[in-house]
Amino acid sequence: MAGQLAQPGTRGRRGGGHRRGPMSEINVTPMVDVMLVLLVIFMVTAPLLTVGVPVDLPKTEASVMQGQDEPLVITVNSAGRVYLQETEMTLDVLVARLRAITQNKLDTRIFVRGDKAVVYGRIMEVMGTVNAAGFTKVALIAELPVNKPGK
Repeated sequence: MAGQLAQPGTRGRRGGGHRRGPMSEINVTPMVDVMLVLLVIFMVTAPLLTVGVPVDLPKTEASVMQGQDEPLVITVNSAGRVYLQETEMTLDVLVARLRAITQNKLDTRIFVRGDKAVVYGRIMEVMGTVNAAGFTKVALIAELPVNKPGK
C-alpha cells in the first residue's frame, strides 16, 4: 500500500509521458517562398498588361477616371486604322464584336485611344459608331502631362 501520489498539476507515470510546451517560433520559410513566387509572376505578367497598339496620345490635365471593371479599349493609330484591344478591324465589324464581347451589356466602359496625329474627325467617327450602337460609357484616353521643372 505504499504508493506515490502525483504532485498536483502533473501527470503520473501512467498519464501519457512527457508533454511539450506550445511552439512559440514562426517558420517564415514557406511565406518567403510564396512571396518570391508571386514576385516572379508579377514581374513576368506586368509588361503584358499594356495594350499592344502603339499610339502617341495627346496630353491633357483632366482628372483620372476611377473604376472597378476592366474596360474595353478601342485604338485609332496614326494611320487611322481601328483596333479593338489588339485586333485590327473595320467599323462595320466593330459594333458586332463589341456586342459579342460585352454580351449586349450596354453600360460596359469603353475607352477610345487616338494617336494625336490622326484627324479628329476619325476619332469622332469611331466614338459616334460605338455610341450609336447603344453603348453609353464611352470615354477618350489621353496622357497626363509631365511636370516640367520651374512650373
